[in-house]
Formats: sequence, structure tokens, C-alpha cells
Amino acid sequence: MSDADKKAGRLPRGGSGVDIALSRRSILLGGGILGTGAIAGAFEHHDGMLGGPSESLKGSLPYMDGATDVPRDGTSPDLRFLTAAEKAFVVAAADRIIPADASGPSASEADVPVFIDRQLASSFGQGQHLYTGGPWPNGLPQQGYQSRFTPAALYRYIIPVIEARVARAYGGKSFASVGPDVQTEILKEMEAGQFSDDPYNAKAFFVMFLQNVKEGYFADPIYGGNKDMAAWRMIGFPGAHYDYSDWVSRHGERVPFPPVSLRGRPGWDA
Repeated sequence: MSDADKKAGRLPRGGSGVDIALSRRSILLGGGILGTGAIAGAFEHHDGMLGGPSESLKGSLPYMDGATDVPRDGTSPDLRFLTAAEKAFVVAAADRIIPADASGPSASEADVPVFIDRQLASSFGQGQHLYTGGPWPNGLPQQGYQSRFTPAALYRYIIPVIEARVARAYGGKSFASVGPDVQTEILKEMEAGQFSDDPYNAKAFFVMFLQNVKEGYFADPIYGGNKDMAAWRMIGFPGAHYDYSDWVSRHGERVPFPPVSLRGRPGWDA
């Protein structure tokens, strides 16, 4: 995207080549419900992860056809971690972060809850990338995640706390049934650290949840979200093509390829 586009608030061109207007989604994806949530990007670059400089290969493919397993498909709707009640909360809350509009689907329409369920059932949910041994003082935002809870445990702990608060205040209703305005106000309280029932853990959960929703919306569909690569089509991202070397220096040009997942296209399956 050019500097002029950034200053004008335009998103990258979609597959049709038409600029997508700045929308509520684009604002929320850049921050939190209040517009002040500072959070790391959904995807990080790790230097050296490819193990050295690139190499030109000629004459044959650099792998043996059929010698590797087909990537596991994460799109099954069957739950692996979330209960039905927890999923109902996740669906409602995720759709307040990314509602449907003319430019693309809502979070739940893009199967973000499926992505979150898969992640919570994985090593991410078990906190294998986190130190949770204590002590557990309330850290500063720039110190990152500071909790005795693994991500899965934090979801399992805080969702009933939120639901209990909603039930007390709204005649036994659930978060999913109180309507979007109330849902948004509760999420705002959590983001601001003003959720009275448990301000610290509610804020930590909101930060994690916002990140997980963004990841699920834009991740490769093989992980359960970004159904039909709708988010990639919305922003004009062509996905996991084998080689982009011809496009490295062509800044600002739309890559005229349809998006493709790590799983490949249906026509490629044996």
C-alpha cells in the first residue's frame, strides 16, 4: 500500500481491483473496541526461520511428489475444547469485534470460533509457549502476558464470570442474548480494565481474545478460520502460492492470482 493510500485511510485493493472503503471492521482490526487497544500484529516475522539465503532450483521440483502427508483439515465444525455455552459467547463476542458488512463476512461467518476452538485444544491453549510458574503480580502492558492461567484455562475461567454478571444484570439472560449494544459495552469495560467482577483477568482475556479473533480471521483456512479465504479476498491477499519472486520489487501492484491455501486447491487433491 502506498503512503498516499495509508494517509487517505484506504485498505488494499480487493480481488475486484476496487478500493474497499474504510469501515468499522478496518478500525477494529487496527485496535480495540475503544480504538486504543495496543496489541501486537497477528503474525510475526522470525529472522532465519528458513535456515539461510534463498536458493535457485532448476530442472525439477525440490521435493518428491506424494512423499509428504496432506495437511490436516481444521474446518470440521465439531468442538474440540469449547463447550456449547462457551462457543455461544465466543460467537457473539467475536461478531462484535468483526461484524458483517458490505466488504466481508463477520467473524463467525468466517469460522473464527472454529479457529479459536482448535487453538485452545492445541499446545497454544496449554500455554506451552508461556511461563506460568509465578509469581503473578499485575504486570504492565508492555511486559506481555502475566498470568497463572494458560490461554485455555483463562477462557474457561473468565467466560462463566462474564455470563454470571450478565445474568444478574439482565434477568438471567446470556451474553449472546442481551443484544449488540450491551455486548459492546461489556467488551469496552473489559478492554479498559473496568469490568468490576474481575478487572485484571477480564482485561487480559480481552487482549488475548482480540488477538485470537484477528488471527482466526486472517490465518490460513487450514487452521479452521478464514472460511473460503474470504478475508484474503477482501484485502486482495493471494495466499500461499509457491513463488512470488517476480513480485518482490513491484510495490503497490495487485497480484492477479486467486487466493490459495496451504492445503492447495480442491482440484489438486488426489
